[in-house]
Amino acid sequence: MLEKPKCLLRRCKRYLGVIQLDSSEITEVNFCKAFPEGIPFRIAYGNDLHLTVSEDQTNDIVFEKE
Repeated sequence: MLEKPKCLLRRCKRYLGVIQLDSSEITEVNFCKAFPEGIPFRIAYGNDLHLTVSEDQTNDIVFEKE
C-alpha cells in the first residue's frame, strides 16, 4: 500500500486515487488528471508543488485546491 501523496494531503481536486498497472500491489501508482499514468515521485512525495506545467506532461493541468 502506498503512502498518502502530498497532492492528496494538500487536497488537489485533480487527484483521482491509486491504480494498479497490473494485478499486483507492487505496481500501484497515484494518478490524477494531469498524470493519468502515474504522478511523478517529485510531485507525489517530493517538494514539487506542481504549480506550473511540467515538461513531462501532455496537458496543461496543474495543482488546484478543492
